[in-house]
Amino acid sequence: MRVTYLGSAESESFLASQSMQIPLYVESVSAGFPSPAQDYVERSLDLNALCIQHPSATFFVRAQGDSMVGAGIHSGDILVVDRSLTAKHGDIIIASVHGELTVKELQLKPNVLLRPHNKAYPVMPISEESEFEVFGVVTGVVRRLQR
Repeated sequence: MRVTYLGSAESESFLASQSMQIPLYVESVSAGFPSPAQDYVERSLDLNALCIQHPSATFFVRAQGDSMVGAGIHSGDILVVDRSLTAKHGDIIIASVHGELTVKELQLKPNVLLRPHNKAYPVMPISEESEFEVFGVVTGVVRRLQR
């Protein structure tokens, strides 16, 4: 799965000045059987604060392809990526492999490799000779549902 760079998050002062508070309801929405709705707003929610922890180190990329569908990442999704985080075993990361950006799960044990979340794709072993760089850790996915 390839990714396309969209841009970086702005400074914290920009995010604060552009804050949009959206109502957040106390009751969850049932994904199983319907439950009675409550009309009680718990608090408001700022999507910038929810999605971006480190604005100066955050950037956005658009995913292309289907190698990560098992992880809930679909072609066209926008990924929120934090460069300030140190990638750990099991993290979904944006990496440059031989000059191309890709999104995969980082496996550090027993060997370093990038694992897709679609059985149609092979794992990508990373050796000392590989041109490999971690660009950041994926911390969120933004997807627009269309009719």
